[in-house]
Amino acid sequence: MQSSQLLQLSPGHGSRDQSLTDLQQILEAQYQGRSLQSFRKGQTIPLYEQDIWLVYRGVVQLSTLYPNGDESILGLISPLMPFGEPISLIQPYSAVALSDVDLMRLNWQEVLKSPKLMECLFSQMTRRLQQSECLLAIASYRRVEDRLIEFLNLLKREISSPVDGHHRLNIRLTHQHLANAIGTTRVTITRLLGQLRDRGLMDFDNSRHIILP
Repeated sequence: MQSSQLLQLSPGHGSRDQSLTDLQQILEAQYQGRSLQSFRKGQTIPLYEQDIWLVYRGVVQLSTLYPNGDESILGLISPLMPFGEPISLIQPYSAVALSDVDLMRLNWQEVLKSPKLMECLFSQMTRRLQQSECLLAIASYRRVEDRLIEFLNLLKREISSPVDGHHRLNIRLTHQHLANAIGTTRVTITRLLGQLRDRGLMDFDNSRHIILP
C-alpha cells in the first residue's frame, strides 16, 4: 500500500454529474492535503470497524463467502462511492482492488458530523442500493445466459466508457470474475462469451477489455 496526495478530482459523467460534483467540491474543500492510500490490482483492502473508504480512482469488488467456500459478489465500487464495515452487516465481508485504486479513508463519526458531506454521500449510497437490487434481480434469472447478459448490462452502466460508438469496460475482468458474479463456472462463462461474441453482442479489444454495443 502506498500514499499519494489528494489533488483535483476528475469530473463525473451522466445524470449523476451534480451530486458527484457536489461531493468533489466538499472533499477538495475539507480534505485538501489529506493523503490517499493506493492499492495495486488484486490486493485485499483492509476494513476498519469505525472507518469507511471512499474510492477516488479505480474499481473495488465487494464480496462474501458462503459456508461451502463459494464467493458471492456484493457490489462493484467505482469512483466517489463509499464502502466499509460501518455501512455493512454482511460477514464475512471483503474488498479487493479490481484495478489499481486510490482510496480516501474517513472516520464514520467524522462523516456524521458533516451534514453536507453526509447528504452527498447519501446519493452515492443510493447508487450502491440500486446496484444491489440489480444484482438480486440478476440472480433470479434461471438461465445462465440471461444472468450473464444482464450482468454485462449492469457493468456497462456502472464501469464503462464510450469508445467509437460502443462501451468499453474500464477494468479487465477474468472469466472467473464473471462466473463468481452470476453463480456459474468459468467453463460455462467461456462458452457463453464465445456465443455472445458470435452473435455480435460483445467483443474484446486488443487488451482483452470487454466491448459492448
